[in-house]
Amino acid sequence: MTRDTDLFAAGELVLQSGVRLPDVRLVYKTYGTLNPARDNVIVAPTHYAGQHTDTAWLVGEDLALDPRRYFVVIPNLLGNGLSSSPSNTPAPFDGPRFPRITLADNVRLQHRLLTEALGVTRVQLVVGFSMGAQQAYHWGALFPEFVARIAPVCGSARTARHNFVFLEGLKAALTADGGFAGGDYATPPVTGLKAFARVYAGWMFSQAFYREKLDQLQMGAPDLETFLTFLEGFFLARDANDLLTMLDSWQTADISAGGDLAAALGAIPARARVMPCETDLYFPVADSAAEVALLPDAELRPIPSLWGHMAASGLNPVDAAFIHAQLKDLLAR
Repeated sequence: MTRDTDLFAAGELVLQSGVRLPDVRLVYKTYGTLNPARDNVIVAPTHYAGQHTDTAWLVGEDLALDPRRYFVVIPNLLGNGLSSSPSNTPAPFDGPRFPRITLADNVRLQHRLLTEALGVTRVQLVVGFSMGAQQAYHWGALFPEFVARIAPVCGSARTARHNFVFLEGLKAALTADGGFAGGDYATPPVTGLKAFARVYAGWMFSQAFYREKLDQLQMGAPDLETFLTFLEGFFLARDANDLLTMLDSWQTADISAGGDLAAALGAIPARARVMPCETDLYFPVADSAAEVALLPDAELRPIPSLWGHMAASGLNPVDAAFIHAQLKDLLAR
């Protein structure tokens, strides 16, 4: 059974920064039915610039997230244009005045959704891609007795310094557009959004992906320019201030909140299956291996793919099958 998108009206949310954001809205989608014990729950948070429709590939009969067995909740990130965001929040928090949102803010709000609105008693798995993976780590750290398993896919417990620099490049490309006007643009800063997309294109797929021309052979683009223009379309459909809010949440992602990362990872009791991609340019296997070594109960299972970061997007059937197999195995343990 599939439900239409639902809304959790959370009221005032006290953010990690201390700012009080009023009338917070969390848009979410559910699949399946909550069992009598209210503990057959899987949470699949959305990724950067994504919405629940971009995460739905994880859900389906005979897949790991089978709605005949599990109650799957896909909460939309704050800042993604559906949940409370710069683009849909009234003054005084509209546009560039929207406050900093951390992933801890997101996960605490999601916990309220599950406990206050849905009456969930236990989560069997939190699985996510990219920023969704970072939220999975946050779930394990913030609510250790509530979550049985986490599966971070192409993500990290703390955003690495190199990753931070990559994101600075995206930010610079977007805000360099004169039409951006400090975030108070009258019309979308199209030039900046296109530049943002072209910078992103060089990182979201691997060098081998382009060398082997998988943009043509597997995604059907007739030439490289057509492929880049196609990617521009995804970001042109997003609001620039929304993109920057989510980007800041990504840059500041850290389950230790600037403290002892080793201690924070060591305090996560959830069984973890960590899946970086062998060719990911900003969440490399070495970074995941270092984090897995600090988790009490974790396995590292790299995705053998040329698709780079996008191996975890569901776009490539071979990579999707690998991820589903890993999730099925994790849930069976």
